[in-house]
Amino acid sequence: MANQKATGLRRIINAWGYSIAGFKACFQHEAAFRQELFGLVVLLPLALYLGQSGVERALLAGSLLLVLLMELVNSAVEAVVDRFGGEQHALSGRAKDLGSAAVFLAIAAATLTWVLILFGR
Repeated sequence: MANQKATGLRRIINAWGYSIAGFKACFQHEAAFRQELFGLVVLLPLALYLGQSGVERALLAGSLLLVLLMELVNSAVEAVVDRFGGEQHALSGRAKDLGSAAVFLAIAAATLTWVLILFGR
């Protein structure tokens, strides 16, 4: 019975633990994540203060969270690529470049969101 999948509350508790482990690993191993997390800590209170409506606050804050989300996905891609060895391969390079591009677009979207909301009034 040891191979049974967890269900219900046990599954939720396990998933929470895996998520916390993922945050810890990304914080420990990824300088970009630490920098973006620092940006979130600084800018999130500003987002909640400067947003004039719930929608504005959600967009300002959500755009910051999107950057962290994409950095987590990028870090996961990089970890999987690195798992298969350090030799140069076109597909490995492409996977890492695509992950980096996703983070770049998330930062661009966050910047555009902040500019349009704060200066488009």
